[in-house]
Amino acid sequence: MTYRNLEELLQHSESPVQLLRSSQIGPYAFPVVRSEFSNWRDEQRSWREACGLLDQSHHMTDLYVHGPEALKLFSDLGVNSFKNFKVNQAKQFVACNHDGYVIGDAILFYLDENKFNLVGRPPALNWLQFNVETRGYKAKAERDERSAVNQGRRRTYRYQIQGPHALRTMEKVTGKPAPDIRFFNMDVFSIAGRRVRALRHGMVGQPGWELFGPWEDGDAVRDAIVQAGQEYGIRQVGARAYPTTCLESGWIPSPLPAIYVGDELKGYRKWLSTKSYEATASLGGSFYSDNITDYYLTPYDLGYGPFVKFDHDFVGRAALEKMTDNQRRKKVTLVWNGEDIARAFGSLFRAGDITKYIDLPLANYATLPFDKVLKDGKIVGLSTYTGYTYNERAMLSLGVVDIAQSEPGTQVTVVWGEEGRGSTKPTVERHAQAEIRATVATVPYAEVARVAYRPH
Repeated sequence: MTYRNLEELLQHSESPVQLLRSSQIGPYAFPVVRSEFSNWRDEQRSWREACGLLDQSHHMTDLYVHGPEALKLFSDLGVNSFKNFKVNQAKQFVACNHDGYVIGDAILFYLDENKFNLVGRPPALNWLQFNVETRGYKAKAERDERSAVNQGRRRTYRYQIQGPHALRTMEKVTGKPAPDIRFFNMDVFSIAGRRVRALRHGMVGQPGWELFGPWEDGDAVRDAIVQAGQEYGIRQVGARAYPTTCLESGWIPSPLPAIYVGDELKGYRKWLSTKSYEATASLGGSFYSDNITDYYLTPYDLGYGPFVKFDHDFVGRAALEKMTDNQRRKKVTLVWNGEDIARAFGSLFRAGDITKYIDLPLANYATLPFDKVLKDGKIVGLSTYTGYTYNERAMLSLGVVDIAQSEPGTQVTVVWGEEGRGSTKPTVERHAQAEIRATVATVPYAEVARVAYRPH
């Protein structure tokens, strides 16, 4: 049977959880960019020890919004304050449902008067586009799909240059001292004779910029940066190492969009197609609940509490006001026990079921990973994004745990693998679950990220 939209698909599914659990799509794709330019260990080292060039041109969706009410649109839907938001600034935009649970987040660029660019995974962008098209705002939205979807040329290239030698590389490639741009503010460079816009950024806590411009300029700009960075040890970062930056910086990129139930969002689910991210994303891991809302996360769970400002009306405000003084969970880094990891790999060389394979450097095998975290046999949190960082010589996951268990040094257990020897996802082999000891640590975990980011 053919369904016209996500709402119809849900009506003919056992439950939202069952729909997502049975999805045949694996982890979020990072297409087109080479898997490795050298090897993922050295590529991870580059942003800590020298200079890394990360290509963001292909895996994110862009939504260009313009019009006299474009800023009002973002203010009505975002938890963020927009009082002092100006041209040539950016911010991490967070959108919630009416009950205060996160639909998605993305980076919002204020390009020019009444012109904005929202960049990230599709959920936040889908929600914005729906509201532009259905709520009568004096604004228009133009969408530029990620390469995995559009199979063609993008509108904009996007690179990130990070590391202790990023400043020297930028000064060499531009032929002048790099301007002193404040964090999350923008300026303009000239590289290889092309005009390049630059956002002052620090994805892994190191000095760096996010560079973007017209697609046709991308090759020339990239080649010039690579050439200029040779004497500073620059490495291009491939698709295997790139997504592990989150582990060191502490950003959870994969919250489940909180849109699957509730009458307020029924119209939105009818707007979403059966091929949308929300309809096709796969749910995986050891945490099981029949209630999809048990997978929902708040801005406070994700560490976005400082972004929530009650200086404007926005979707979810009333619910978040009630949550502010009643927060139950906190984002943490979980440092997995090396001996337990070695034991899991050792199962590959023994008869019988293996432990769920731990891929390196990124171990996610579903779009929306959710593993349960135990303390004395009781569920005390969720582990949501897992991988290995050579810079810390550690397997880490980003988690959300009960505040009582959030103190650094607390010992917990992560259950790795799925029940019943695994689901029908093609990324899941038959396996046995394993309990992995883990230590609660700060987020961001990398010391350089903790001291380099702004205090909040």
